[in-house]
Amino acid sequence: MSNAEKTSTLLSLSTLNVLPQSVAHDGNTEVGLTRKGSETQFVALAPDASALKDFEGTISAANGQSLLVGPMNSKNIIALRKRLSWLTPRLLGLQTSAGFGDRLGIATPGHIRALRAVGGNIAPIFTQQSIREMTRTGRSAQQVMDDATWGVFAEGWTTGFGADADHLKTPADIDTCVAAGYTFFTIDPGEHVDNEADAASMDSLKAAYEKLPWDQLEDKGSELLKRYVGKVFKVEDHTISFDEHAVYKAGVKYGRAVAHITKMYRHLVEVAKVFELEVSVDETQTPTTHAEHLFMVSELKRLGVKWVSLAPRFIGRFEKGVDYIGDLTAFEADIAVHAAISRQFGPYKLSLHSGSDKFSIYAPAMRQTRGVVHLKTAGTSYLEALHTIAEIDPALFREIYIFGRERYETDKASYHVSASVEKAPPPSVPDAQLGSLLDDHNVRQIVHVTFGSVLKNPDFYTRIMAVLRANPDAYAANLVAHFKRHLEPFAK
Repeated sequence: MSNAEKTSTLLSLSTLNVLPQSVAHDGNTEVGLTRKGSETQFVALAPDASALKDFEGTISAANGQSLLVGPMNSKNIIALRKRLSWLTPRLLGLQTSAGFGDRLGIATPGHIRALRAVGGNIAPIFTQQSIREMTRTGRSAQQVMDDATWGVFAEGWTTGFGADADHLKTPADIDTCVAAGYTFFTIDPGEHVDNEADAASMDSLKAAYEKLPWDQLEDKGSELLKRYVGKVFKVEDHTISFDEHAVYKAGVKYGRAVAHITKMYRHLVEVAKVFELEVSVDETQTPTTHAEHLFMVSELKRLGVKWVSLAPRFIGRFEKGVDYIGDLTAFEADIAVHAAISRQFGPYKLSLHSGSDKFSIYAPAMRQTRGVVHLKTAGTSYLEALHTIAEIDPALFREIYIFGRERYETDKASYHVSASVEKAPPPSVPDAQLGSLLDDHNVRQIVHVTFGSVLKNPDFYTRIMAVLRANPDAYAANLVAHFKRHLEPFAK
């Protein structure tokens, strides 16, 4: 029960600055958050101290009851999840959805306010970070989960959310995220995709085809050829055909990926009670053709894999931090066929990875998928943190930008980016113009991909978090303004 449904004693305590939207009730116990300066703490009020024994904090008397004031730590959020069911992530199904990556762990309130501002029926994933990003930020899967849940609690978001263990590559990654309570598992088989297949000769393709892990695929090369060569598949108003070359290329390009996805899925079935699977092949060098999409999902179905979402490598360029680069008419024609495949062979959602700031493709994607789509964002929330810092502490932003320029050539290695330090504006612009630097393609990508180096620098991290924690509403307001542009096309 929320504070809107029951009188709040916590809010009446003049010694506390309780955040009204955070107040909730569990029987006779009332819980919430209180803020003093830049520090936010957990509070709980109950008729008797025994009702607070599962929480950590200092207990004192208040209005004839027992008041606990404690830290926003893992123990307290775990105890809250047991009391308030809406703090536990849930499955989202085929509902239009959006993922909100948060590299700092304090963006969820802004994400929620943006969702409320646009309305609609978008299912959110507030807990989302890849193992790669966790490594670069020095955060654990449990920390990511707990930080997002505290944000959900702070805003009183009771309508449910998902938790995405993003870009998992090993069974050990799965185990870590299952233990932390994730519900949505994104399998990244990118290392098993053969990016050379597109340009390979027929002889090379045949040689590579023979070496595929046929035992793991539970198949024979000759049998696979029989299933596809010369076949024409009718997919709604589209036809997809396979000649011999197309089958060899699809097999070589995605065969090992299919085997890896199957292995990961079967492990997930063994260790997770309930889950949703996303298949991601977006971080590869060449686009996923319609025939390759059909081939891959047909083979996954044959092997018993079930998934709710799939991220192909679409045509055009999905670079970090900037809008889609490519022909929009061609993109819409391309995703139209991918969407038809997803309806006929699923249904499952198409997922837009590296989806941050791809404003020009949101309407076409929503139109062609008929709303059966997932938008995945990540680094853009960090960019809005830097935007906030540029407004409040220009000197700190300037230092981060200078440092990012120095680190860019090294840190960009694992990202699809085209920025150039030489083309980026100099860091010597006046303080009042620093925020506008983030409108520049080159600057956005430079500071986007160097986040790990910045956040692992203790001085930068401490100062960044101090600014944002002292100005939470300013950060949230920037997130709302930015994410309304992301969400409005999907809220229709």
